[in-house]
Parts: sequence; C-alpha cells; structure tokens
Amino acid sequence: MGKSTLFNAISGLQVEAANYPFATIEPNVGVVTVPEPRLDVLARIEKSKKTVPTVIEFKDIAGLVAGAHKGEGLGNQFLAHVREVDAIVEVVRFFEDKNITHVSGNVDPKRDIETIETELILADLQLVEKKNENFKKSARSGKHEDIVKAALAQKYFDALSAGRLASSVSITEEEQKFMFEFPFLTNKPILYVANVKSGETAPDNFLALDAQIESEIAQIPENERKHYLKELGLAESGLDRLIKAAYQTLGLQTFFTAGEQETRAWTITKGDKTPQAAGKIHTDFEKGFIKADVVAYDKFVEAPGWVKAREKGWARSEGKEYVVQDGDIMLFKFNV
Repeated sequence: MGKSTLFNAISGLQVEAANYPFATIEPNVGVVTVPEPRLDVLARIEKSKKTVPTVIEFKDIAGLVAGAHKGEGLGNQFLAHVREVDAIVEVVRFFEDKNITHVSGNVDPKRDIETIETELILADLQLVEKKNENFKKSARSGKHEDIVKAALAQKYFDALSAGRLASSVSITEEEQKFMFEFPFLTNKPILYVANVKSGETAPDNFLALDAQIESEIAQIPENERKHYLKELGLAESGLDRLIKAAYQTLGLQTFFTAGEQETRAWTITKGDKTPQAAGKIHTDFEKGFIKADVVAYDKFVEAPGWVKAREKGWARSEGKEYVVQDGDIMLFKFNV
C-alpha cells in the first residue's frame, strides 16, 4: 500500500494515488535516473561538456487480491502486466491509518505478502499444468529435447504444487536452454519495500521508507534536498536507496565512458563481457569489437584521468573474454 504515492515520488509524475482499491488499471510508466555520484567526479576530471546518467524504468501496477489468478479484482489483467517486468517491487503497508482504506479491511503485512505470493504461485501453476501435459505427450516420441522439457515441467509442477516459488527450483545447465518455455512470475526477483511511518523500522530483507515523506522530499527543489535530508538525519533519500536496490535486484551494474565531449554511465548485466558492453553504445561496436582500453574507477580518479592513467600503466587493453567490472571506465576499439 502506498505504491502509487511512491511511484509519483520516484518518477516525478502525478498519477492518481487514490484512497480506494484498483485505482491503477493501466500501469503507469516512469523512467528515472539511477543515482550515481561517480559520474560527476569523472566529468570534473575530464572537464566534460555533458554528463549522461543511466536510467531504470518503473511501472506502477495495481495490487493483487486473493483470487487474482482466477480474475478477481481484474487479476488476469494485472498479472499480464506483471509478466512484462524484469523484477517485482512489492510495497507493503506496515502502519494503521483509519483514513487510508485497505482492500482486506485491516493492516496485516504477513497476510498481504502471502496473498500476493500465493496468487503468483497459482498463476504459475496454471501455466505449468498445461505445459506439463503437453510435454509429457511430446516426450513419448523419445526425442531427448522433449524428454528434458517434460522432466523440467514436472520439476516445476511439483515445486509450485507444494507452494514453493519457481525460483526455488535448481536448474541444470542443459535445462537452462529451455527456460524460455517457462515464463514464470515467481522466477522474477522480488524486492520488498516496507511502507512505514517515519522513524519506524522494518523486518530484515525489507527496504523501509515512508512513502508520504518521500513524496514530500521529491517536491523540494533538487538543490535544497541535501539540506533537508541532513535536517532529517538522512544520508540519502529512501527513493535513492530504492532505485539502487532495484538496480542491484535486477543484477545490473554500471560502466562509464569519459572524455571532453561527454561522460556517460551505461547499464549492463553483471557477468557481461567487453563486446556486450560495447554493444550497449552501438550494435556495430559489438559486431566489430577488437579490444577495449580499461581503467578501474579508483585508479582513474587517483591518476587522475586517461592521460595520467596511461602514463602510470593503469590503463589495460582487454579482449573479448574480459568480464566488465562495476565502475570500469572504457574506451572501445572496433572495425566498422
């Protein structure tokens, strides 16, 4: 509860944050900047004319109620929206307020979490029941690929039937090739956000924030926010913590390109190699990738800059097998 208020604060949009259930029918979309203090540091070093941050997209989707997998509360429509996202941020209300209605009549965070988890599991179970039946039939042909799919479907069916998330199932390297057949909701990473009153704490594994306070902070001019946060005794806003946590939940990290014209932050998935990073800039860079000059962030700042980093021998030449590290400053060389 409080998700639309939180979405407004994050995105700067003013979507309806109504005090009644199902106010959000179609999902609202907001593209927000990922807080990245290293970007300004690099821009100062390189005397860049422009800085470009990386971004992350949030969707405000209506909350699920019991029976959503059967269509209750427009559940089928909302579940379809959830299928489109890469990770789920679940906002759970932890405080009582007689002026704010709750779809279940009272505040019970444990029940709310279990309700959503159960509905996601049941929706996945419906999907895997059909898959299980179809793959069992096709496996009779004796084709190895169909046998593997059938075994995987059964594995998921057993887990979901027992009330476990799809993400709890161990997958072999061979089975991984067929995961496209199983677009499960409960395979998506989940970030739990506790909407609390200011000063209250939340259980472990929850990111705690006060959606109303965050909404107020978001309306303060940016150049005044640091002072306001300091008065509240906060190093950073809860929204910044949420954006960073969402970024990490998605398994993302940042590399940089830095120069006189522009310093820019780029988003890649942890484990990506240099050609994939080059491809974020332009697909031709990935196709024609030759090598990349790389300097770790700390060394780049210590040097400071490209010229001195090269003089000190801190700029390395890396090939196609180099796994990009968070904070790497990179310069790509490629054939057109």
